[in-house]
Amino acid sequence: MTKPKRQSVSSGSPYEPMIGISRAVRVSQVIAVSGTAPIGPDGKTVGVGDPGAQARRCFEIAKQALEKLGASLDDVIRTRVFLTRIEDWKIVAEVHGECFRGVRPASSFLQVSRFVDPDWLVEIEVDAVASTKP
Repeated sequence: MTKPKRQSVSSGSPYEPMIGISRAVRVSQVIAVSGTAPIGPDGKTVGVGDPGAQARRCFEIAKQALEKLGASLDDVIRTRVFLTRIEDWKIVAEVHGECFRGVRPASSFLQVSRFVDPDWLVEIEVDAVASTKP
């Protein structure tokens, strides 16, 4: 039996090569998007102090990774939203709803003590099953 083809993509985050991770990995039709932080193209935190803006940036990065691997937000089956302040859940949930109201993936909202960068309020993971074969 042959091993399924593995595809990986990068978002250009400076953390990817340092940690040894990919932004997203696709094996067959399954795609896992790594914990995605609100990092802008300039490598700086987007929306410092604004959990809604940070969530939008995280979903934008995840969406781009999915598209590079032949999928879309419509293919998402699971999200995990990590927050440093659980009281921000409603603001972030509103952004989540903008992205997934029609898809309604399984999801978790969890509080963590902190992230690598103390300016990050949100980090998001996404799992998808692509509707097309690689």
